[in-house]
Amino acid sequence: MRGWLAVPLIDRNGNNIGLIQASDKLAGEFTAEDEAILVQLASIAANGFENARLYTSLQEQDRRKDEFLAMLAHELRNPLAPISSAADMLKVGGADVERVRRASDVIGRQVRHMTSLVDDLLDVARVTRGLIQLETAVVDVMDIVAGAVEQSRPMIEARDHAFAVHGTAAGARVVGDSHRLVQVLVNLLNNAAKYTPRGGAIALTLSRGSSTVTIDVRDNGIGLDAGLLPHVFDLFTQAERSPDRAQGGLGIGLALVKHIVTMHGGEVAVRSDGPGAGSVFTVTLNTV
Repeated sequence: MRGWLAVPLIDRNGNNIGLIQASDKLAGEFTAEDEAILVQLASIAANGFENARLYTSLQEQDRRKDEFLAMLAHELRNPLAPISSAADMLKVGGADVERVRRASDVIGRQVRHMTSLVDDLLDVARVTRGLIQLETAVVDVMDIVAGAVEQSRPMIEARDHAFAVHGTAAGARVVGDSHRLVQVLVNLLNNAAKYTPRGGAIALTLSRGSSTVTIDVRDNGIGLDAGLLPHVFDLFTQAERSPDRAQGGLGIGLALVKHIVTMHGGEVAVRSDGPGAGSVFTVTLNTV
């Protein structure tokens, strides 16, 4: 080899993504001018690679959003049929009290479902625009857990799951928005109930460190594929790859969980040994 000249490829964030090199110059040694030319070529190449990566990422995001919008239309349309049928039932002359009650129950249940969908959409809009505001105070962790369990218990019981709370964080307090922290645990518990086959087991476990409190939500449900684990908290990922669309919902709860926990200065993580092996979601918050 007669001489060797190399220049790193640096992306917009200052990361080294590769190398461009030249060797065996036909005549003489490499000069400063050769180096300057190679530096320019490296800059052009790095920008090209970065633009290609960004373009691919934008295409993927557009595809996810298109699938999300299609699913949203489906989810919003689903409650309309039972609402319409219940309304027609009420039109029937001489409807007795029991029929009116059943129709009213159907309409109320479906309206609550649609309200939940709209609330999720509003939260997505706030997340993507950075508009979620926290109303912080010093809150008791056990109060947060109690509020979340109370809200999630109907879904857990409706699917005949065994549910238990292990450990305690008695006396642990965090600075945060109580409503949003309850929302985090409700999303995790509801996900566990939703993606665990009927008659499964769900456990919420609390533990305290010197300056942290950890909350695990464990289930023995369908689990997560290793390829999905790095993306499970990404917006729209669950909507695209959710294995159980029969349970409904927009599949954006985990993205909200990640965002809210991060806003509280905490961390959230997930573990799963694979499909059929259940999942464990872990939230860690700093105590005061």
